[in-house]
Amino acid sequence: MPIYHRLGQIPQKRHTIFEKPDGGLYYEQLFGTIGFDGMSSLLYHHHRPTMVKTVSEPVDVAPKIAVAKNMLSRKFIGYDVAPKDDYLESREPMLVNSDIHIGLAAPRKSMTDYFYKNADADEMLFIHKGTGTLRTLMGNIRFEYGDYLIIPRGMIYQIEFDTEDNRLLYTESFHPIYTPKRYRNWFGQLLEHSPFCERDYKLPEQLETHTELGEYLLKIKKQQTITDYVYEAHPFDVVGWDGYNFPYGFSIHNFEPITGRVHQPPPVHQTFETKAYVVCSFCPRLYDYHPKAIPAPYNHSNIDSDEMLYYVDGDFMSRNNIGPGYITLHPGGIPHGPHPGAYERSIGQTETAELAVMIDTFKPLQVTENALKLDDQKYYRSWLEH
Repeated sequence: MPIYHRLGQIPQKRHTIFEKPDGGLYYEQLFGTIGFDGMSSLLYHHHRPTMVKTVSEPVDVAPKIAVAKNMLSRKFIGYDVAPKDDYLESREPMLVNSDIHIGLAAPRKSMTDYFYKNADADEMLFIHKGTGTLRTLMGNIRFEYGDYLIIPRGMIYQIEFDTEDNRLLYTESFHPIYTPKRYRNWFGQLLEHSPFCERDYKLPEQLETHTELGEYLLKIKKQQTITDYVYEAHPFDVVGWDGYNFPYGFSIHNFEPITGRVHQPPPVHQTFETKAYVVCSFCPRLYDYHPKAIPAPYNHSNIDSDEMLYYVDGDFMSRNNIGPGYITLHPGGIPHGPHPGAYERSIGQTETAELAVMIDTFKPLQVTENALKLDDQKYYRSWLEH
């Protein structure tokens, strides 16, 4: 996300002496991506961020694949994912490939006993149910229903939930997550035709700065394993930082839909992109206003991508028998479109209150054992007219 932000205290010049008021130096850390070519920030720690006391043996957490080459349209009943107390244990990967892991989670408890870092992937958390605070070494972000939270790889964080009733859609992206480039000018600013702008972002604030020493458990995910590191310094000991690489939030309710006289193609709903997939937000909007418009989407063959839709709220106008938390998967190469009756009943309608998140991947998605347990086994037959 090409936007500059800063919190706390930083020296006037980077890579120079930054003295503590009571003597000694703060320790500078470059938090960057893609070598030295991607987004980066400079952080200033009270203690060295390298003070490791113990390291455990890695624990394998790779998704277990049930269907490696999926050719069926499928529907998964997402709210059947059972709640679990622990945040990491609650995360269940559903659909995966070498570019992205898509999963569901229903965590009941806040992260209080450990900190977490995903060193493999950028994370996107979509908050379907629940409120709370994303706490990071670069500041805190309050979240609520409908928020996307973008957490860059390597970010140390905890999540505090306000209640035990929480539902999340999450992704682990092995490519950086950006705002679509067609929404930005050469300098990175979002353009006037973009469906959102910089003032819609939830930026980190309330920087926590802990100076105490002790034993602090940090769970690090790398190469589909989780390793327990115990550090001597508190992970949130940053006194200040500035740069372009940091976590942020964006509410799906602040996405301003692009509409037209006739049905608009899915890219008008695009919210995030990588070189391997896109994320779209289907939001309440006015329907097409041509006098003979058919608001429901036309049948289409997404030859080059798999389409995953996560249904959040409202009546999704092109589908029958869909509820909150459901996931549909339409594999590339297989035509799909409105369910029987949806095409016809959309004619004359003036608006929709649907809310959904779509992820289109450019490589096929594999179905995990977790997902297969939630599969209704009959969705691929749901376009029959009898």
